[in-house]
Amino acid sequence: MFRSHIIVVDLGFGDAGKGATVDWLCSAEAGLGVAAVVRFNGGAQAAHNVIAEGRHHTFAQFGSGTFSGVPTLLSRHMLVEPIALAGEARQLAALGVPDPLSLLRIDGRALLTTPIHIAANRAREDARGSSRHGSCGRGIGETAWYALEHDAPTVSDCLHPKVLRVKLQALAAHYGPLIAPSEHRYEPIADLVDMYSEFALAVRIVGGEQLARFARRGRLVFEGAQGVLLDEWRGFHPHTTWSTVEPRNAHAMLAEIGTTGDVLGVTRTYMTRHGAGPLPTEDPTRHLPEPHNTTGRYQGEFRSGHFDPILLRYAIAVSGGIDGLAITHLDAPGTRYAATVYAIHDGIVDHLAPGRWQDLDHQQRLTDLLGMAEPILTEMPEDVMPWLEQELDTPVLLAADGPTRKHRTPTTTTIAAA
Repeated sequence: MFRSHIIVVDLGFGDAGKGATVDWLCSAEAGLGVAAVVRFNGGAQAAHNVIAEGRHHTFAQFGSGTFSGVPTLLSRHMLVEPIALAGEARQLAALGVPDPLSLLRIDGRALLTTPIHIAANRAREDARGSSRHGSCGRGIGETAWYALEHDAPTVSDCLHPKVLRVKLQALAAHYGPLIAPSEHRYEPIADLVDMYSEFALAVRIVGGEQLARFARRGRLVFEGAQGVLLDEWRGFHPHTTWSTVEPRNAHAMLAEIGTTGDVLGVTRTYMTRHGAGPLPTEDPTRHLPEPHNTTGRYQGEFRSGHFDPILLRYAIAVSGGIDGLAITHLDAPGTRYAATVYAIHDGIVDHLAPGRWQDLDHQQRLTDLLGMAEPILTEMPEDVMPWLEQELDTPVLLAADGPTRKHRTPTTTTIAAA
């Protein structure tokens, strides 16, 4: 099925199992000859849980193929947080990964997330009180927003301390009025410059040619972060991420090197989301085990609901279609139900129209619709795989009935033979 490169996207609100899927794709068991994992959106707020060979790690900025020794490329679309990255490298080293930073390549054009962004993000979210948007509190939105109108610091600036100092001073001056009244603080600018200079010496900062170099060595796996239903332009405002989650940036990067990739959409057998925002099939009475997903101060509580093909078909549509599905959590206990339609005040809804890209008014209307939607549930059949393929009009290529590699089964031999 996979002609060459693979783009992994979460079709929901995140936490569907992207990390474990990427880990399997990069493993010897899959036999796909992966040359690199490319991160194409998000930043240090990602939390991709992988359990493999008796080890557990929550991957944030390193690619989820790291346990298999597969290098990571943090592309220009990533938001790079060096302090957190250094901490993650230490965690991986403690788990037996030799010299984790040697596996890392970072595009110098990637934006830098700093403690200033993080402090501003938390101060702004605190000020919202009960109207929080559901931020992770990791500075992602502030990093992306500031770069729209200012000369923002980038990874390559870490190689030029004088340039970096000027940009950090401007950043601090801009956010001073927001941060000063809050409880949030950050290191002095001089200390930040010193830390980032050390960071630049410890990692490989590369240019746009690195993607083609990796592609010449073998297959690329593009690892998405968050979920398509949180996409900055396609998600349900204001409960979205400041990141393009659907795969357009991955497709564009592959086009630049004259090739294409297949999209693998990942979903659980039920819906989940962290924090505020619409979740039409939410069922507070369902208490499924979540050892690695907990309530966060800024992110909010972890919520779950019944399977929702209406939302998932919408995610597939705004992703430009997908080539296959990875279904996870097939081992989830309890009877499974799915929303076949929503009931609203003047009728029923069985699909969500995508609208135009970047049409935030349309996205707000969808948010309002989902807020009033009452799902009409039907019991899913015991032989659920054919039903899922029919509902989502996409073949299931990988099925998982547990958290580790041994729990993942390709449903077609062509996945490894491509």
